[in-house]
This record gives sequence, structure tokens and C-alpha cells, in this order.
Amino acid sequence: MVPLVLLPGLLCTPAVWSDVTDLLDGNTLVPEIPALDDIGDIAARLLADLPERFALGGLSMGGYIALAMMARAPERISALALVDTSARADTEAQAEQRRDGVARAQAGGFSAMLPKLASFLLHPRADPAVQARVVAMGAAIGVDTFARHQAAIAGRPDRRAMLAGIGCPATVLVGDADRLTTPDLAREMVEAIPGAVLEIIADAGHVTPLERPGPVAAALRRWRQPHR
Repeated sequence: MVPLVLLPGLLCTPAVWSDVTDLLDGNTLVPEIPALDDIGDIAARLLADLPERFALGGLSMGGYIALAMMARAPERISALALVDTSARADTEAQAEQRRDGVARAQAGGFSAMLPKLASFLLHPRADPAVQARVVAMGAAIGVDTFARHQAAIAGRPDRRAMLAGIGCPATVLVGDADRLTTPDLAREMVEAIPGAVLEIIADAGHVTPLERPGPVAAALRRWRQPHR
């Protein structure tokens, strides 16, 4: 079976996937996301270091990168999982909000921002231990990489036009309480990708691999089982 590559999201280290990979059958790679400010450049850097062929899953920013990798090298990707993400570009208002957040973080507000951001990303009833893990990952990523990744996300292209051309098995996962990339955005991708499957993860927000690793792992096994 080809390896499974899982990409972390913004302010996430590879540890965001660790609870899920513990439940899978091995042969899984979770790379760090390069500290670059362009999604296409990040995709190219990762493709240069990954196996010739692999299944690919991406969380949030990792989903944006996964779609950029699919646009560049579809023949290398055997199956695609998009997790709490969107095919849309930022609106100008969203991009400006990112720039404002980066400016506040660079002005010394990064540490205070992390708990508030974690609270917004997670389910309202999330375990405090999960929130602490999100904050710890953000602190490990640091403000400089955060700024570069936010610039990359703000400048990413809209990928909706390419979805109909995705020919590999695809699944889209989303937390039922994801306030950032909502279930409606997940449904939009499923409706556009031929044969795609929608998996809504109950009692989860935007960071489903940490919040609900069991259901996420089960969904990934269902996605991969017919294509082993």
C-alpha cells in the first residue's frame, strides 16, 4: 500500500495528527510544513521530499497545500482527504483580518492570542487538555512561521474550478461545529469532486484530529480500504 501523507494546519506541528496515526496501520508520514510565504512554494518543497506516489490528507492549511499539490502533480496522489478546509480563496476582508492578526502577534501579542484562537477553533465543550495542546503547538511554531504561513494562506488561489477534475478517491471531513471552514464549505467540495464522500465528525470544531481522533481515523480507514 502506498504511504499516507498527512499535512498539519496553521500553527500545528505534526503532533496534531499523532492521536490519529496511532490508530492507523502505519506507513504514515506527517511532515513539518516549511516556513514559506507562498502555498505553491510550500507544495513544491514538500513534493520534492515525498515518495513518488502516496495518499494525501490535509488539515485546514494542509488542505490548501494538498490542493496545490494535486494541481501540480495529480499523477503522484492516489487518494485525497480534505479535512476542515475549503477550496475557496480568502475574501479581501479575510485576508486583511489575517494581516491584522499578524501585526498584533508581531507587536508582542502572540502569546495572548493563542488561547483565544484555540478557544475559537475548538468545539465549545472541548477538553481543556486539547486546548492546551493547541496552544503548545502554536507556541512551538512561533510568530515568524505564523506570519509566513498567514501570508501564504491569504494569497492562495481559489481552487473550486479544479475540483471537478480530481480523479482519485476523495473524502471530505469536517467537524459539525467547525466555525472557520464550515460544513457548508465541505459540502461544496463534495458536490464538486466526482464520487467524493462527506464525513461529518460529531462534537468537533476545526481541529478534528485532536478533538475526535477515533472517528477521524475510522473515516480515513473507510476512505483507504477499497484502495489498498
